[in-house]
Formats: sequence, structure tokens, C-alpha cells
Amino acid sequence: MSNSQDLLQKTGRWKTWEYPLWILALALPVILPSHALIINEIAIVALFALSLDLILGYTGIVSLGHAAFFGMGAYSAALFAKLVMPDPLVGLVFGMATATVLGALCSATILRGTDLTRLMVTLGVCLILGELANKMSWLTGGADGLEGVVMGPLLGKYDFDMFGRTSALYSLSVLLVLFVLARRFVNSPFGATLKAIRDNRLRAMAIGISVNSRLAVVYTVAAALAGAAGALLAQTSGFASLDLFEFHRSADVMLVLVVGGVGWLYGGVAGAIVFKLMQDAISSITPQYWTFWIGMFLVVLVLVGRERLIRPWTWLKPRSTGSHS
Repeated sequence: MSNSQDLLQKTGRWKTWEYPLWILALALPVILPSHALIINEIAIVALFALSLDLILGYTGIVSLGHAAFFGMGAYSAALFAKLVMPDPLVGLVFGMATATVLGALCSATILRGTDLTRLMVTLGVCLILGELANKMSWLTGGADGLEGVVMGPLLGKYDFDMFGRTSALYSLSVLLVLFVLARRFVNSPFGATLKAIRDNRLRAMAIGISVNSRLAVVYTVAAALAGAAGALLAQTSGFASLDLFEFHRSADVMLVLVVGGVGWLYGGVAGAIVFKLMQDAISSITPQYWTFWIGMFLVVLVLVGRERLIRPWTWLKPRSTGSHS
């Protein structure tokens, strides 16, 4: 047991290159103030992808309705700022809390059935919430969206400006804190049992792991992180709309993980950087056809492979299949 704990601690230990990486990330809004808005978007998408990776990459649960928690966090934070108090941090906690409760309630939907069943059920939950937000127009603004969300200064000092520098620093800081917590989570003994469930659920049950309770916990934790991402988006944009519950939100974040890699927390961060920069660059050239080029990139990524894609000189070489005994 001690050897296993030592291995988990070694795996979860921070590498030397990670410290300057995060310092640079936090400094980017100051170094590149003209790009603060896109940096803010990347941080929010990275956090959303991180939340999905907890259930997809580390537990093997496929979901097409992860936007339900994203939208819940966004609307909760926006309504809290508009009706209760405009403090960003308190609103963020409230958005995470409501998404956590929703995740706990919805966790029962992933404990039974096959992957196809889970896909349909999770998608159904997202569609229901979207329709509820549409019908409750007296509270949510309906199809027009929830407007007039004005946030107070961050920590009582830093106002949210139209250039997005405060927003970017805020979102990056929240991303870093939740990334550290998620890293400790997946590299704990509990996280090791999640990987065992992902690899072979029947074997995990046979050795005494309580599969259902662990699936419910990780699904709830992932919902909390997705709620935080949604809350950040609503707070930094000052707006929440039905678009937050749309299918493309769940699909896009899954594409982000395909690009960056699943089962690796930095996969969501790397995928968010590549996806958002490509989206921004391509849509500025061909606004109507940017999805076509993103699709082409994904096809090439799947055919060539992520490792070979960043090394073009290996494309024409046959893949090494290894020896089979």
C-alpha cells in the first residue's frame, strides 16, 4: 500500500517546467493586453474541458449533456449578481454550488445502462434545462437572454474593464486553483480507483470498489467545475443566454479533448488553446466556413495521430505497430 501511495505522490508532484508555464500564463494578460479577451475565453474553455476530462478521461463516462452544468453555473451566477449581490467570488461559489447540486441529482442517470443510454440521458437533461430556461422568461429573459448583469470590482479593487484584462486574470486564477485541486483529486487513492473503474468495471467491483458511489462523486465534482466555467463566462461577459445549453457546447468541449488528449489534465488546456486560436484565426478569414476547416483538422489529427501531427517529417513513415507474441 505504501508503494502505491508513493507512486501516486510521485505522479502528482509538480514538474520543474510547470511553474514557469503557469507564471507565464498569469502574466499574459499584462504582456498582451490587446489579446486579453481571447485569453479569457481560452481559460474558460480549458476549465470546461478539464471538468469533462474528469468523467471521460479518468472514469470512462461519455456525456453529450455536459453543457447542462455549464449553463446552470452561468445562469445562477448571473441571477445572483443581478438579484442578490454583484460580488464575483461569492457569485462564483454560488454558481458552483447550484451546478454541484444538479450534478448530484443527475448522477443517478449514469449508473445504469450502456454508453449509448448515457449519451441520450445526459443530452436529454441538457435539453430539458434549456427548455426550462426558455419558458421561465420572467426570470431568465427567455430567448432574449439575461441582460444587465453588472459585476462589482474583483476583491473590491479591480473593476472589470471592456478590454478584458481583469477578466482574463480572474479566469486564469480560478483555472489554476481548480486545476491544482483536480490534480490532487485524480492522483489520490480515490482517483486511482476511478482509473480502475475506467479500465475494467467488473474487475473493480470484484476487488471491492464501490463503483456506483465513486461514479456519483466524480460526476458531481465534474459538474461543479463545469458550473465554475459557466459562472466565469456569465460574469466576464455580463450576459447569459439559451445558447449555453445548446448541443454544440457539449460537442465543442469534446472536440477540445480530442485535440488535446483525454486522461491528461493538460489535455484540456492544450486543446482549448489550439481550438480557440484556430477558431479565432479561421473565422476572421472565412466566417461562414470555419467549422469546415476545424473538421478537416480533426480528420487529419485522427488519421495522422497527435504525436505525429506535431512532427510532419514522420507522416510518410509507416506507423510502428510493435511486436506481437
